[in-house]
Amino acid sequence: MSNPVVVAIGRLTQAVARLRGGGSALPGYVVEKIAPHFMDQTLSQLPQGVILVSGTNGKTTTTKMIVGLLAAQGLRVFSNKTGSNFTRGVVASLIDEVDWRGDLAADIAVLELDEAHALHFIDKVRPRVSVLLNVMRDQLDRFGEIDTTAQLLTKVAQATTETVVLNRDDPRVRAIADQVAPETKVRYFGYARRLAELFPDDDSLHESRDARTGSALAVPAAPADVQLTEVTGQQAVYTIDDERYTVDLQLSGVHNALNGAAALAGARAAANPANPLRTAGLIAALGQVKAAFGRGETFDVGGRPVRFSLVKNPSGFRSSLRSLGGVDEAVMIAINDDYADGRDMSWLWDVDFSTLRDRGVSMVSGVRAWDMALRLQYDLVAADRVEPALSAGLEGFLAESSGHPARIFCTYTAMLQLRREMARYTTVTRIGE
Repeated sequence: MSNPVVVAIGRLTQAVARLRGGGSALPGYVVEKIAPHFMDQTLSQLPQGVILVSGTNGKTTTTKMIVGLLAAQGLRVFSNKTGSNFTRGVVASLIDEVDWRGDLAADIAVLELDEAHALHFIDKVRPRVSVLLNVMRDQLDRFGEIDTTAQLLTKVAQATTETVVLNRDDPRVRAIADQVAPETKVRYFGYARRLAELFPDDDSLHESRDARTGSALAVPAAPADVQLTEVTGQQAVYTIDDERYTVDLQLSGVHNALNGAAALAGARAAANPANPLRTAGLIAALGQVKAAFGRGETFDVGGRPVRFSLVKNPSGFRSSLRSLGGVDEAVMIAINDDYADGRDMSWLWDVDFSTLRDRGVSMVSGVRAWDMALRLQYDLVAADRVEPALSAGLEGFLAESSGHPARIFCTYTAMLQLRREMARYTTVTRIGE
């Protein structure tokens, strides 16, 4: 089937999906069925290849950061900016960006891939650079135990043609360095030892140590290409080539400061020797990156901020709770258990919610609202109201917290629905715009 026909079918499917109020990956699913090689043939046009970003936490934000850094250096960058990180999501984004002939006007692609679906991607496209962030227990119903996830990322690294960028301070990710091809370069990002308590590895979270992998507190095997040296609020200091660079981030949370280190290392790894990247320019661009949708995204509702925080595993939820403001910031928690969220919600019992005792939770919503309310009760956190229906839950939460800053912690599909519902109260940018 010719490219013009494939593009036309994809865009028609896209228009129908938007009329129905969602389905950003549906065009990709259709195009994969009718033209299985559309993705690899289109991405092969890129003169500087593909950067693949994967890992348990931080994929969407790190990908957006790398895109911003490279674009600020004058590169034309393609990305699956909807955050749909299966191969069908990449294809759907391509349908958006190519011309009617299927030509892609870009120099390089930066793509986030789900750890499992990355294997489907590398079967067709070998990335030039891979940035592998971390390994945490997440969606056990899909991935199995944590070492399975590490094995998935190892296969991504082994398929990478030029450079693998690894989290030096995640023991399972660091161990991948021993299994890449000899001709593949390895670079690291990480944090200063004094910041270790801010970034517990999975073994630390579960109060155990694996004799084989050790702990993030172990002495690193190699220096980091980019090191997060200090973090105070939203100001981060990075050490690169023995020079210190300070930047005021627009994203809150220490985890986003570390995502910044990953993005800087990834962008540097992708540099074209004929057109080297300017470090000062990368730092300046990093300070301009705003939150990806649903990941710290903030809406103005009646003159007060309402911020979304995506949660999907113990580590991510704990980090997000640490970024809460004063006790006047109202809290809503929305938990769904659809496939994209992970059906197994037992991980909620590995999150310490005791920090919410003083403020309480104004609203608990979503498919698993009652399970979440029970979990809060065990940590002696009061939940003022439980409303499983997300639309009614959001309406009640906004009304009852009127005049106060607000935070909504939500799983992936809950976040997507709540973003759509927010359009009733404020301006919401369509995902991908």
